[in-house]
Amino acid sequence: MLVVMGKIMDIRFGIISDLHIALPETVDKGDKRFHLTQFSIPALEVVIQQLNNINIDFLLLPGDLTQDGERVNHRWLSQRLKELPYPVYVIPGNHDLPRKEGDEKAIGFGEFVEYYRDFGYNNATDTLDYTCEVAKGVHLVGLNSTHFDDSGNQLGCLVESQFVWLEETLSRLTGKMVLVMIHHNVLEHLPGQATHVLGRRYMLENASRLVSVLRKYGVRFVFTGHLHIQDIAEEAGLYDITTGSLITYPHPYRILHLEDKQLKINSYKITHLPGVGDFADFSQRWMRERSFSFMMTLLTSSPLNLPVEQAKMYAPILRDFWTDIAHGDKQFDFPQLPSHLNCYFKKFGAVDAEGKPLCWDNNTTLFL
Repeated sequence: MLVVMGKIMDIRFGIISDLHIALPETVDKGDKRFHLTQFSIPALEVVIQQLNNINIDFLLLPGDLTQDGERVNHRWLSQRLKELPYPVYVIPGNHDLPRKEGDEKAIGFGEFVEYYRDFGYNNATDTLDYTCEVAKGVHLVGLNSTHFDDSGNQLGCLVESQFVWLEETLSRLTGKMVLVMIHHNVLEHLPGQATHVLGRRYMLENASRLVSVLRKYGVRFVFTGHLHIQDIAEEAGLYDITTGSLITYPHPYRILHLEDKQLKINSYKITHLPGVGDFADFSQRWMRERSFSFMMTLLTSSPLNLPVEQAKMYAPILRDFWTDIAHGDKQFDFPQLPSHLNCYFKKFGAVDAEGKPLCWDNNTTLFL
């Protein structure tokens, strides 16, 4: 059972994902970057101010807490989170643990708990997983999906010991509401995401195995990040709710209300920042101006495989394609493109399996 029988749940919590916190002296100033890390701290402060006016029970941060695992950025964020009036639960993202071994600048795998023990990790496993009761009858399972092979290359997966721990943990939580938080996506949020050159690195490598375990124990909700888009994916009653990045357009965060047998989801976006004015417009233009190389890769890669010269003709038409995906709840139609290309891009819209429009990426109610 997913709902504790005889008990009416009334729980409100927030989600802020992919903060990429960067103190001014650490900000990456590369001209081609999508990430507006120079606004990471002001953006977080705006959201904190809003959340402090709402009576939430806890806050989830599904990874990529820092720009690139810098010690000073982890230290700043952990201290700031301690000042909040509600519990906060975090997991690491790929940016938080760029290397297995730390150095003078960035932390290593084994050091993460030292910074975030107060945010779920007081009973952490060696693989940086934990579980805790976040409200009466409601348990959170935090899973780390950042690992390294023998050569030190970063992987986005779960290792064998995590599956053993997860099965043991979920078997003890029968009859409880279980929420799972993991950085990498568990279900596809884009057509062909698991195999596409641009999408597969955002998917958990052994996602199908994790999905099988979650279904076995009746888990319904997984909260992910990493992809920097607003999207809800569903498959056989399991929902992967991914939240866009706070430092890329449209700078969203979510407020969720778990009430008895339904989960109400509302999304909010930062549209203005002190000293910036219309932040949404600035951010959208920032991504639009940097979209060409991204669209060229999409057009010239499988399954489209367009010649470079042809792709150059179509890329400008698609300059707002990624910002619209990031926003969520968008439909696509590019009549300027050849029909087979237009049909391909229409599949990226918020549509169901039959191609009918959906509108649930930002605001919806999911029933248990």
